[in-house]
Amino acid sequence: MTSQQILIGVGLIVVLAVGGQVLAARLRIPAIIVLLPLGFAAGAITDTVHPDQILGAAFSPLVSLAVAVILYDAGLGLDLRQLGGHTRRVVHRLVWMGALLTAPIAAFAAAPLLGISGQAAAMLGTILIVSGPTVVGPVLNFVRPNERLQRILLWEGSLIDAVGGIAGALVFHALISDHKHGLGIGALQFLASVGVGLLGGAVGIALLWWLLVRMRLGELLGTTVQLATVIGVAAGCDAFREDTGLIAAIAMGVAVATLPAFELSIRRPFFETLVSLAVGVLFISISATVTWSSLRPILLPAVGLVAVLVVLVRPLVAALSTLGTDLSHGERAFLGWMAPRGIVAASTAATFSAELAAAGIGGAARILPATFLVIVATVTLYGLTAAPMARRLGVVRPARSRPLLVGGDLWVLELGRVLRSAGLDALVWAGRASERDRIRAAGLDLAGGDLLASASGEGAERESVTAVYLLTADDDFNALVSALLQEDEGRAVHRLVPAEPLEHGALVDPDTAPLFAAGLTGRAIAGRFRNGGGISARPVTAEVPPGHDVLFTVAPDGRLSPAHEGGGAPGPDGGSGPFTGTGVATGTGTGLRILLGPATAPSTG
Repeated sequence: MTSQQILIGVGLIVVLAVGGQVLAARLRIPAIIVLLPLGFAAGAITDTVHPDQILGAAFSPLVSLAVAVILYDAGLGLDLRQLGGHTRRVVHRLVWMGALLTAPIAAFAAAPLLGISGQAAAMLGTILIVSGPTVVGPVLNFVRPNERLQRILLWEGSLIDAVGGIAGALVFHALISDHKHGLGIGALQFLASVGVGLLGGAVGIALLWWLLVRMRLGELLGTTVQLATVIGVAAGCDAFREDTGLIAAIAMGVAVATLPAFELSIRRPFFETLVSLAVGVLFISISATVTWSSLRPILLPAVGLVAVLVVLVRPLVAALSTLGTDLSHGERAFLGWMAPRGIVAASTAATFSAELAAAGIGGAARILPATFLVIVATVTLYGLTAAPMARRLGVVRPARSRPLLVGGDLWVLELGRVLRSAGLDALVWAGRASERDRIRAAGLDLAGGDLLASASGEGAERESVTAVYLLTADDDFNALVSALLQEDEGRAVHRLVPAEPLEHGALVDPDTAPLFAAGLTGRAIAGRFRNGGGISARPVTAEVPPGHDVLFTVAPDGRLSPAHEGGGAPGPDGGSGPFTGTGVATGTGTGLRILLGPATAPSTG
C-alpha cells in the first residue's frame, strides 16, 4: 500500500471507531452492534481499511497488546475484597466449567454445521470459550441487574478472557506442531502459561508500586507509567510464551484495585478514554478483514451454532456453576442468559485462522467469519433481550437511591449510618488515610481509589451511584469537583453552602443549588454536630422539632431528596420532581426526613 492509502486507511479506522460509539450511545445500544457492521462495510467498500495490509506482520502483536491494556483496565474494576462466599464460588465454576464444557460442545456442533475439519472445529470451540468485559459491561450498565449478578458477570468475563486466550494459543500450537501431546502434557503447558503470566504480573505489580506509591508520580506521569508498564510486561510475557501477557495484565489490574497501597495512586479517566478508543479501533479493524464471500456460505449454519451456544451450552454451564449456592432462581436464570462474545474471541480468531489455513487445516478459513457471526448474533441477542429478561426474572436493581457522600468528618459518617438505617446503601469517599480508616471502622461502604473515577463514568455505573454529595469542609474543593462532575450524565452533583463567596464562582454550574438551609456550611454542621447536634430520621408526617434543620427526605420508594438553600430545588437525586423548602417531596405520602438537631453544648469554637 502507498503512504497515501495508509494515511487514509488509518484515519478512516479511527473516525469509524469513534463515530460508531457516538451513534451507539445515541441509540442506547452496545457499541459493538454498530462497530462490527461498520468495519465489515468499510472493508468491503474501500481499498484502504485493511489493517492487516497496513500493519503487515505487526497486526497480530499490536492487537494482543491492545487487548492486554483493555484487560488491565477491566482488572482495575475487580476488587478481590468484594469477591467472597458463594459469589467467589460461582465465578470460579463459571470460568473452569465454562471452558471445559463450551469448547468441546461448540467444537462437536461446529464441525458438521460449518463443514470444517475436527482440527478447525477444536480451534473454533476454544475461541468461543471467552466472553469479555468490553461487551458484558455495556450490556450490564444498560440492564442494571442487582449488584451480585453484575459482579459475577464482570469477574467471569475478565478471567475467562485470559483462560480462553491461553487455551487458544495452546490449541493452535498443538495443531500446527508435528508432535502430538496427550491431555496431561497439555494441562502442564496450560499451567506453565498461567505461571509465566502470574510471574510477569508480579513483576509489573512491583514496578507499579515503586513508581506510583514510592515515587508518588503525578496524574499525568502516573497514567503513562501504567500504560508503559502494562505494555512492557505483556510484550515480554507474550514474547516468552504466547498470550501469557493477558494473564499478566489482569493480575496487575486486580492487584492495583485490591491492595491498599495503591488505593489513592490510580487515575482511571485516561484509561477509560484510551480503552474506549482501543475497543473501537480493534472491532473496526478485525471486522474489516472479514469478507462477504467468506460469510455467505456459513450464514445459516452459524445461526445453528449460536443456537447451540445460547440454548444448550450457557444454561448448562450456569446451572452447574450455581448448584448448592444461595443464588435465587431468577439470578441463576439470568446467568444462563448472558454470554456475549467480544474482543478476545475476535482477536484470537484473527490471529490464528490465517496461519491454520496456510498450514492446510481443513476449514480453517471459516474460523474468523464464523467467530464474527457468533459475536454479532450473541451481542445483538443478549443486548436486546437482557433488559426485559432481567425485569421478568425480578433481578433488576431496585430504584432506590445510592448516594456517594464525599467527606470524612464525623458528621458525614453519622449521616451515612442514618441513611443506611433508612434503607439506603450509602457509599462514602475520603482522601486522608485516617478518614478512610474511620469509614471502615464505622462499617460503611468505602469508595476506593480516585474520587473522579468513583463518582463518574464506569466507576459510578459499577457502584450504582445515583447522586454525589460533596460534604467536605473545603469549599474550594467542593466547588472544583462539582464543576468537574457536572459533565457526567445520569447523576446529580450537590455541594455544601460555601462559608464565603467563591472567587471562582464561574466554575460552578449556576443551576446547582447549594445544599441545606442558609448558614449550614461544612464547618457549621461539623461544629453543631460536635456540640451535640445529632442526625436522626423521623417520619415526614411528624412535625419538625424546633431548632432542627431538614437535610434530606427519603421517599417510600427509597429515593433520596436533598434540601436546598432557598427552597427551590431539584427532585429526588437531582431530578425534575417537585420539592419544597422543608425537604418534603410533594405527593410522596409517608417517608422519612433526615434532620440535624440543635447543639446541646456551648460552642467550643
